[in-house]
Amino acid sequence: MKGKIAVTPRSLSIKEQPAFDDLRNAGYEVIFPTPGRQPTLQELREFLPSCDGYLAGVEPVPGEILRQCPKLKVISRNGVGVDNIDLAAAEELGIAVEKTGAANSRGVAELAITLMLAGLRSVCWSDRGLKNGAWSRQEGIEIEGRVLGVIGCGQIGKLVVLMGLGLGMRVVAFDTYQDESFKPGFNFQFVSLKELLSSSDVITLHCPPGKKPLIDAEALAQMRDGVFIINTARAALVEDQAVLDAIESGKLRGFATDVYEHEPPELSQLLLHDRVISTPHIGGYTQESVQRATETAVKNLLKVLG
Repeated sequence: MKGKIAVTPRSLSIKEQPAFDDLRNAGYEVIFPTPGRQPTLQELREFLPSCDGYLAGVEPVPGEILRQCPKLKVISRNGVGVDNIDLAAAEELGIAVEKTGAANSRGVAELAITLMLAGLRSVCWSDRGLKNGAWSRQEGIEIEGRVLGVIGCGQIGKLVVLMGLGLGMRVVAFDTYQDESFKPGFNFQFVSLKELLSSSDVITLHCPPGKKPLIDAEALAQMRDGVFIINTARAALVEDQAVLDAIESGKLRGFATDVYEHEPPELSQLLLHDRVISTPHIGGYTQESVQRATETAVKNLLKVLG
């Protein structure tokens, strides 16, 4: 046996994936330390030092733990985000950090559009009410001609742009590194963040977090009344209390999120609000996305480990 590889993403640790046979055939033992849930820091301390490879989920991987793992050569993410990993420590220790690029992009993009439509037509609210015996309705809005603001126009953001255009929306996008070659149609344009915030009817987030939340009280004040916000990127992009205040005041039509600081999250006042849709991090949890991400993550492990 060449060594040991730990697999922790929930979508991969509760259902055997054919791609893992490639790891076993290459001589590695595949272990699932915490099936169906994220490992705690203490659990990472217990199993990771004995591993040569690590197929990681979104759990935090601090430098203090990496420094306790002399055998570890590579961390392979089954997604595009690596902000949960102490990259400086990994580089210092010579641990390669690999990601799967666009493997789950379509799944996340489709969920963002799903959440938009569900929010603007109060689908979840209506479903809960009817099942509780209420015959109540909330007036929705149609999306044709509405402005969709996409913050972060990478692999996922570009797919959301195309879907929004296909639904008859006008789409504006902001990205720190603007791809000038992306020209999907006359109803699309890149704009400044300020212009996006002030002109959009729906805002969807597809960017990495910064030093402070992107959607805070200052950003919300720049928006028109009745905006619906969707976050399928990272929880740190949104200041929860500011969003809750904006919903309560009527500034926001509603909010949808698929991402949380801790998983599972505590059921806060925001998450329990009638005008908030919460999903348990299912953006990349489709048959197709899981298969693509697993195959790419495994190839990345073998590329480094051999």
